[in-house]
Amino acid sequence: MSVFFSAILSDLTSRSVSFLIDKCLTMAAAAPAVEETLNSLQRLLHRAHVIVEESQERIVTNQAMLRQLNRLQKEMYRAYHTLDTLRCKAPDADGDDHNLIAAGRSFKTSRINPANRLRSRGGSSSSEHERAIQVLGDLETTMRDVRELVVFLSGCPRLCRQPYSVHLLVGKCMFNRQMEMEHVMEFLLRSCDEEEETPAVLPIIGPGRVGKTTIIEHACNDQRVRSHFSQILRFSQDGLRDVKTIPTLGDCSVIKLILDDDHAFRGEKMTTLVIIEVVGDIDQGVWEKLYSDCRHQIGRGSKILVASRSDKIARLGRATQTQPLTVRSFTEEEYWYFFKARMFGSTDIKDHPKVAAIAMDLAREMHMCFFGASLFGRLLKANFDARIWSRALAMLREFIRINILLYGVVDIWQLEDPLFVRRTNNTSSECFVILDDYQTVSVEEESGPSSEGTQMSILDLFFGENNVRPRGRFNVLAYRSHIPPHYSYVVTCEVQRQHGVFSRKKRSIQHVAS
Repeated sequence: MSVFFSAILSDLTSRSVSFLIDKCLTMAAAAPAVEETLNSLQRLLHRAHVIVEESQERIVTNQAMLRQLNRLQKEMYRAYHTLDTLRCKAPDADGDDHNLIAAGRSFKTSRINPANRLRSRGGSSSSEHERAIQVLGDLETTMRDVRELVVFLSGCPRLCRQPYSVHLLVGKCMFNRQMEMEHVMEFLLRSCDEEEETPAVLPIIGPGRVGKTTIIEHACNDQRVRSHFSQILRFSQDGLRDVKTIPTLGDCSVIKLILDDDHAFRGEKMTTLVIIEVVGDIDQGVWEKLYSDCRHQIGRGSKILVASRSDKIARLGRATQTQPLTVRSFTEEEYWYFFKARMFGSTDIKDHPKVAAIAMDLAREMHMCFFGASLFGRLLKANFDARIWSRALAMLREFIRINILLYGVVDIWQLEDPLFVRRTNNTSSECFVILDDYQTVSVEEESGPSSEGTQMSILDLFFGENNVRPRGRFNVLAYRSHIPPHYSYVVTCEVQRQHGVFSRKKRSIQHVAS
């Protein structure tokens, strides 16, 4: 019997040793295999990037080519996201800096806690390798499909860019909107039929802060549009609330551009582009009065752009048989590419893997918010200290947590209600309430509803820099554009005691947190 047990133990021991040796050899071979796949993906991405950048310098009007380019861009952003995710993991043993992300201002786990939605960057080597291989294969297939596209691109005319447009492209203000931009340009420059008496209407539909206004602004600054229209007029939400108070084209609309003063002096009808930007739907009576005014006062070939978050405005284009343009939100992979460009610029994130890992968490919390990317880029771009980035992420999560508990919505970036902010180093019961935001052409013209208050920077608001302690209502300079016309984005805030803010919501907060 002892011989039998000895044989069994010997066999089990040999099997265990063999298993451990095979496991070690497999793991040792897996790491180089993953790295080799990632290197191949990096090389292929360089080739894809060249094609995408070249297409952005060309006027591409062929819809089939645009669809191919759009597919290539999506695969490129997906590949960059995979590459950065697998290469930029922050090791847990590097100290307590990254732990500040989770600890910062710790909060209870709940159904609406944004931390519950964060995806783990961990995973087995085999699953990571399989993911990298799949992404590499998809990008290789797409690159083979666009071989003819490269030939056709050489025949497309180059864009004649003014310095303003060049900065827009470099600054990623028109990031990944080539198809939408071409749709708008084709509509604006399309010649009208002889029997067409009424101005054509293009509804532009999309969520808030998704880039509708940016697309319109970029179109208005295109030299082809400036040459095509004699004047560009704009209506805002405030002037279109009531049919009794609706402004006329000549009186209350904002004139964006006048090219031919002689026509205006002689009272002749000019070819006009009318821009209407609203949040929701437009009252039918208001629209009929406004459209009638446009039909009688502007010349042949005039166009109307209507931008809104509501899909109900699609009906406005049916009279002229115009299909609405839908501006979708970006995917996580697309937004990460944009966010990385804002935060790191030309810096290689491989040089800062720990900071890059924190940046990926920041991007997820942003929920595709473009202004947030520009804002945090201004805050963090000059300093790649992981502790500062962790502090910013902790502040952002606390900001999201407070406002989710107050309003019960997941995506607070779409809210039109006041938002509540606490400084990261503030131990008092006071908090700041963001009441409104607006933009001005220069700092000297920042005269919002609370212009008499003290103005401070966004650094002062969030991090308590310079020990500024404002009272009452005040302005905060959130972001200043570095490109003409150098818009300054300002938010109006006021100080409130936190006890008064949260006492009204105490029951709902306790219910949600439980």
